[in-house]
Amino acid sequence: MPVEFLGIAATADGSETTPRTTAAFDRDYTLRLARVHEDHGWDRVLFAYGAGAPEPAAAAAFLASHLDRLQILLAHRPNVSYPTFAAKTFATLDRISGGRLTVHFITGGNDHEQQREGDFLTKDQRYERTREYIGIVKRAWTSHEPFDHEGPHYRFNDFVSDVFPVQQPRPAVSFGGSSDAAYAVGGAEADVYCLWGEPLARTAEQIERVREAARAAGRTDVPRIQVAFRPIIAPTEELAWEKAHRTVAAIRARRGADRPAAAPENAGSRRLIEIAEAGERYDRALWTPTAAATGGAGNSNALVGTPETVAQALLDYHDLGVDILSARGYDLLDDAIDFGRYVIPIVREEVAKRDAAKAAAERTAEAEQPAGDAQATGDEQAGRDRHQLVAVQA
Repeated sequence: MPVEFLGIAATADGSETTPRTTAAFDRDYTLRLARVHEDHGWDRVLFAYGAGAPEPAAAAAFLASHLDRLQILLAHRPNVSYPTFAAKTFATLDRISGGRLTVHFITGGNDHEQQREGDFLTKDQRYERTREYIGIVKRAWTSHEPFDHEGPHYRFNDFVSDVFPVQQPRPAVSFGGSSDAAYAVGGAEADVYCLWGEPLARTAEQIERVREAARAAGRTDVPRIQVAFRPIIAPTEELAWEKAHRTVAAIRARRGADRPAAAPENAGSRRLIEIAEAGERYDRALWTPTAAATGGAGNSNALVGTPETVAQALLDYHDLGVDILSARGYDLLDDAIDFGRYVIPIVREEVAKRDAAKAAAERTAEAEQPAGDAQATGDEQAGRDRHQLVAVQA
């Protein structure tokens, strides 16, 4: 199973550990960071969404017009635009990028954040709206005939777009969440399901929940799985752990050591807090104090160690069925370079070896199949072919 790497497309240089020194949207920094990812083996970068932050679709169009290979994951909240308008925006961006777009739909896990841009629906209503929204966008991407729609949240007549994506039949849809409602929507609609980094056992449980939701929705396929981490790497284990403790100290200093983090509303953040309260270290390299220091804010659990240790930890997740690995350091530029130079090649090489070994084993098993079994298989196929011929003639 091939592996892909997702980085961050920040438009400014600040992070949880470092104050911003650029404008909120800095053209030079945005392009420089993206080129670092493209030049160091990353597959795509995420344009995140936040109320008051630079509009990510415009920033993504800027990047797409300057880079030729790097793919784009665009975060989008359904409350900020009508789905037919959004579908045209995404199709146009896919045209600008030459077919490099994936759209990540965010339902919204914090009432206050949603209300900043006029969204006063309840969480359950937001999930209902998101599912309806994604369905409309998918149809607008693929329907060349006018169509009507009447649902709980949207109503329109006779819509047909004049701009369609490069990717056929459509760009991929990405989705995430850790609640029952999230699994239901993502299991039904997502091509990629996104999780935050948790211990291996809990990640395996979530993957199974996603697959169960896909089956419950009547799908014959399942979403690909993406898991996100904050890698902290150094040449030795000792230096990596020193760096990790400096990172947490910087996070606390930036947030204000005496200012308690508000209790999170979304299930994913609550899970991160629960994991952090139960222990600091899990499995090969997972470390939770970074999540605890941020109040479980988003992608915040770290992987700590040498490049070899972190690479092996990522391979453990790949063995669970994770094929998209999201990583973002705290020094956005330098950490993207180091991760690309020292971690990505190890993971890619090992995945290629495992895939080759698996393919060789399958070929060997097929070659060693008893002649009788092979004849039976051939007879069964011939029978199916005759049945199909009779059906056609009938």
